[in-house]
Amino acid sequence: MIFPGVGVDAATLAIPLQPLPADQVVTGTPSTGFVELTDTIGVWEHTAGTSTDVEADEVFVVLSGSATLSFTDSTLAPVDLRAGSVVQLAEGMHTVWTVHETLRKVYVAG
Repeated sequence: MIFPGVGVDAATLAIPLQPLPADQVVTGTPSTGFVELTDTIGVWEHTAGTSTDVEADEVFVVLSGSATLSFTDSTLAPVDLRAGSVVQLAEGMHTVWTVHETLRKVYVAG
């Protein structure tokens, strides 16, 4: 948890990782995890591999790593993610995360 006026180093924060459920894995053996900093802000990590997800409303900023984010239920073009990328997702979007190098992002949900 963070509090007003107190900083957290999101780049080095320890994040407990767990393997993804088999029904979300497309290739590889990716693991994910997150740490909630507030009710709406957190840090999320995904190791190399490809997985599917159904998104919540959020905006995120990539801190490190690289990935390609594809949208399976729309005509949106895939987004190449790297440090500094900023993306907004809408609730219900169906996505495919192809992570080339462990991806870490800070997200603001809601």
